[in-house]
Amino acid sequence: MKVAVLAGGFGTRLLEETEVVPKPMVAIGGRPILWHILKHFGVHGCREFCLALGYKAEVIKRYFLDYQALSRSVSLNLRSGELTLHAGEVEDWTVHLVDTGLNTMTGGRIRRMAPFLRDGTFFLTYGDGVANVDLHALLAHHRRMGRLATLTSVRPPARFGGLAQEDGLVQAFVEKPRLGEGWVNGGFMVIEPAVLDYIDGDDTVFERDVLERLATDGQLAAFAHEGFWQCMDNIRDRRLLEQLWQEGAPPWKTWA
Repeated sequence: MKVAVLAGGFGTRLLEETEVVPKPMVAIGGRPILWHILKHFGVHGCREFCLALGYKAEVIKRYFLDYQALSRSVSLNLRSGELTLHAGEVEDWTVHLVDTGLNTMTGGRIRRMAPFLRDGTFFLTYGDGVANVDLHALLAHHRRMGRLATLTSVRPPARFGGLAQEDGLVQAFVEKPRLGEGWVNGGFMVIEPAVLDYIDGDDTVFERDVLERLATDGQLAAFAHEGFWQCMDNIRDRRLLEQLWQEGAPPWKTWA
């Protein structure tokens, strides 16, 4: 199955980083968060990716154009310009880098990728969030429900730690409790090509104009994910992900 990734937004809430690179290229453990996302899909057998580019698209293009050289040892003859790539393991991916406009909304970006996506069911996700979602189980759930789209629902941790109290005394501290029963769309979606016909144009917001309409039509299923999920909305989120990576066992790392 193909994987479509929304990677064209401005990332204004992470301005410290996104003045230089687009949000999907902000590094975690020395690699763009986009690489972490593609690796997770890759370990589930996905090999073809469609990236919806917008803001600073040239940075993402340059990364993939230089990917082989960045991933291997190289020898360069400075006189002739001849480049020799030495043995090394490089992912067997096909990556379509699709310019979808600077100010296009999320639905419009997906619509502009339609020529690559109309030939079958595809995954859809965002270029700024990591998780250890079981994609095989997600796809099986989608097929079992028989709807046009399935999203992964998650319960993000609270921003601050909580505490248990009784009779005016603190009984215990709770580290990052879940936000009650509040489920949110965590991305990692499965989409049938017919959903593309729900998108009117560049101004269509996928989350509001398409997903809500699919829900009204009874065509939107939810796959509950109780495992790790974290978006990178701001610098605090980025620091958390970097800390988890440096600790040596990041919970979203599903590859060897």
